[in-house]
Amino acid sequence: MTLAIQPPPFGVYAPVVTFFNEDETIDFASISQHVKRLLLAGVKGLVIHGSNGEATHLLSDERTEVIRQVKNMIQEHQRDAVIIAGVASGIDLDSDLIIDLANATSNIVGVKLTCGNLGKLQRVSASISAERFVPFSGKADFLLPGLVVGSNGVISALANVVPKVHVELIRLYKSGDLEKAQGIQKQLALADWALLKFGISGVKTACCKWFGYGSGRVRSPLQTVDTNTLDASPLDALQAVVDLEKSLQTSLSSVGS
Repeated sequence: MTLAIQPPPFGVYAPVVTFFNEDETIDFASISQHVKRLLLAGVKGLVIHGSNGEATHLLSDERTEVIRQVKNMIQEHQRDAVIIAGVASGIDLDSDLIIDLANATSNIVGVKLTCGNLGKLQRVSASISAERFVPFSGKADFLLPGLVVGSNGVISALANVVPKVHVELIRLYKSGDLEKAQGIQKQLALADWALLKFGISGVKTACCKWFGYGSGRVRSPLQTVDTNTLDASPLDALQAVVDLEKSLQTSLSSVGS
């Protein structure tokens, strides 16, 4: 008997970046530090080998080893985080086609919408039961509006940098504190736009700059961002959410002490 595939649970998902050494070999130590920080922040799942993970630049055995490493980290920290491995990107489907695909097979259980089209997200969530198919907001800059129209959480590149901020916004939304949630959403929107300008390397460089592990190194032909460029004025917005991330960490540490 074949068990039905269940949609991913509600929450924050980070499309995990792959850290490299200067010779472009995989930096497993930094991946471990990164995954640990994401898990402790309370993310619900980790998306492995998407565009942010540079899957197209990895050999098959390297992809397998990264998944094994992440799985071991989840077990080590006794978390129930979901691993989503191997995703497609860069394809903009309209809501009719998404709904048709979801209805055609039980093997398709969700979609990440990076387009920012809230109308599309609403049509999908209104047309298919969340028990068998769920849409996700695909960027932090419309996390809160996405929740209102039926998003199952968020798959956000910015969650690699400030996972707790994403988790906190969802907590505030679920508790009904929309004013505070809106305040965080404004900061996330500005930071998301700033980070976008630096690409995948910028995500990793931000982790190095503010959290002390890894580097911005990407595999060729992608371009590595110079750490000094992160001091540019557009990243004042990113600094603001990093400060919030660290304050949330301090608050949680104080509660647990």
